[in-house]
Amino acid sequence: MAEGGRGAAPAAVLALVFNAFVWGLSWWPFRELQDRGVHPLWSTALIYLVSLLVLLAARPGAVRGWGGQPWLWLLAASAGMTNVGFNWAVTIGDVVRVVLLFYLMPAWSVGLAWLLLGERPHLAGLARVVLALAGVAIVLAPQGAGLPWPRALADWLALAGGFSFALTNVLLRRLHATPAPQRVLAMFGGGTVAAGAVALAGLAQGSVAALPAPEASWLVLGLGLSVAFLAGNLALQYGASRLAAHTTALVMLSEVVFASLSAVALGAARLDPQVLAGGALIVATAAWSAWPSRPTAAGAGAQSAA
Repeated sequence: MAEGGRGAAPAAVLALVFNAFVWGLSWWPFRELQDRGVHPLWSTALIYLVSLLVLLAARPGAVRGWGGQPWLWLLAASAGMTNVGFNWAVTIGDVVRVVLLFYLMPAWSVGLAWLLLGERPHLAGLARVVLALAGVAIVLAPQGAGLPWPRALADWLALAGGFSFALTNVLLRRLHATPAPQRVLAMFGGGTVAAGAVALAGLAQGSVAALPAPEASWLVLGLGLSVAFLAGNLALQYGASRLAAHTTALVMLSEVVFASLSAVALGAARLDPQVLAGGALIVATAAWSAWPSRPTAAGAGAQSAA
């Protein structure tokens, strides 16, 4: 979407930075809630339930004609699994490592856009895949010998969350003609249902603790996180609707900075040369994907796909 006027652009950028700030620091309240006995799956389900109720109160017409659109159901599932993967991973894993693995998303997008949108990958897209995979291999490589393979649940969750995030973005492009309230309903509903369903499955297997009795110590924190996520989503809607897509993607990379600095400062992550080297390649891939391509004579003014 084209950028707005001169006055709108700074406010839109600040809105996107605020959204990235909320996501970049979300690991801390999720860990605080877990310390109070609230598993991140329950936290995620409750947070999105609050947002879902606010949306339905403000836009009750969002449910009209929603159920008969299979792509919206897939959007709900992908958005839900994005939150399950990311929120759970940053709670139990090294935050910097998780965020970097999550941002493998541009590599996933190449194949998904080909499969769902019919956009055949070009040479630059394939080069980005190779660059991203090289970065991931460096991040995942064990200190001694061995293959660069996910070694912990947090690694798998981060990779799955990044894949789901890529699928969400591709589906949003496919559903660009669908009214925004219906798309937002799918994303909020997916976050609520997916996290709740996985939590219930884990509860049945004994791997997820039951939701503790209501106490002010975690209810206030959970409500505050819900408000922050809702405000962040509104900021994203405001900023993304006023800036070009590549600008939005570049600004949103500030989430990596917020997450890394806060996690290192609070002892939830470590930055060694291996992580820095792999992370540099992954971030470079994301920035390259977001960078606008030179318009052709036939398509000057049309937005190119990443």
